[in-house]
Amino acid sequence: MQLNIQRPILYSYFRSSCSWRVRIALALKGIAYDQIPVNLMKDGGQQFSAEFKAVNPMQQVPALKIDGITITQSLAIIQYLEDTCPNPRLLPQDPKKRAQVRMISDHIASGIQPLQNLSILNKMGERKMEWAQQCITSGFQALEQILQHTAGRYCVGDEVSMADLCLVPQVGNAERYGVNLGPYPTITRINKALLELEAFKVSHPSRQPDTPAELRS
Repeated sequence: MQLNIQRPILYSYFRSSCSWRVRIALALKGIAYDQIPVNLMKDGGQQFSAEFKAVNPMQQVPALKIDGITITQSLAIIQYLEDTCPNPRLLPQDPKKRAQVRMISDHIASGIQPLQNLSILNKMGERKMEWAQQCITSGFQALEQILQHTAGRYCVGDEVSMADLCLVPQVGNAERYGVNLGPYPTITRINKALLELEAFKVSHPSRQPDTPAELRS
């Protein structure tokens, strides 16, 4: 792969929901970047290689090399992109709305996704699907109630925010693990609206450089 050294480099895995959040942010802000796939399944997990550990000692994706530094953790990356490329805004200027966006983002990024990520599921054995469903269902029950108070067209009002960047990948996880989304009409409605936006389309796992042929669209 030929890389443009002037552009940011995103270490990503097509199915990683945390990587997906960052891909959406980069697309929304119109930032061109190169992508280095890190296959979390191949060779026992390429994230455990010495080469990638030098990029991110936590051995997780995403990692973004940009402006001479390497940033890990998806919300920290999104915050940096927000600070350095503020348009379009992903964090509202209004303090109350900004707090709501951060609350929903953390609800997903800290309260749901880590409980059903690959490293945890690999330890669950035959209970893998049951555990993932349980964690996501519990989180979505609370999230649905929260969104009923904050949502407009999207998670907080009618502007796309960091919360939406977290929502769509988590719904993708829910669908992959067979979670019944019937009880969550607000989550489902917002997710559908977001998936109509171009930035969410081009960032989708089915359209990444490392997407297997049978999963491409």
